[in-house]
Amino acid sequence: MKISIIGSGNIGATAARLFIAVGHEVTIANRRGPHSLRPLQEELGAALNAATVADAARFGEIILIAVPFGVIEELPADAFARKIVIDANNYYPDRDGHVAELDRGETTSTEMLARRLPVARVVKAFNTMYFATLSEAGDTNKPPDERLALFLAGDDGEAKRVVINLIDQLGFTAIDTGDLSAGGRRQQPGAAIYNVNLTAAQARKALGQ
Repeated sequence: MKISIIGSGNIGATAARLFIAVGHEVTIANRRGPHSLRPLQEELGAALNAATVADAARFGEIILIAVPFGVIEELPADAFARKIVIDANNYYPDRDGHVAELDRGETTSTEMLARRLPVARVVKAFNTMYFATLSEAGDTNKPPDERLALFLAGDDGEAKRVVINLIDQLGFTAIDTGDLSAGGRRQQPGAAIYNVNLTAAQARKALGQ
């Protein structure tokens, strides 16, 4: 599968390594341009392509976005049209600046991303686990209930199924928290399941499933 990653920080670079390791074709981009990605390309070799944000978005069947929330308005919406977009972002007011409607709890950061990319099929995932755990803890040899949980939320059932399969390939178990509104709130910083390592069985119990 062709997967693009927008953002080359801890989550973006970790995701690139993981997706390549299970055989996907990966393109990565950031705001600084392809030249800034040479060290990561040297590490991962020919399996990793570097591109501009717009070109990466057009390339991927799935696009994982892992950039500071404050820059989502810079994303070229047309390039993401009809793509499955995984939102791995979190809203941190101290980093991103305060957004009144988020501070008041009127919406979620993922709903705002979906509003920015209105034709994309947005799924919230890969945002609740520390990058080092994500890098090391996947284990395809464990039965699903004993694997660590990776949470996802979304309004598009087919898009969620694609992401669930991707999570399974990495050795985690996908746990559905609901739609972008209610489910997105369950995955926000400060929520009970945020940055807590839970097996799939423990996660279902924590969510009352």
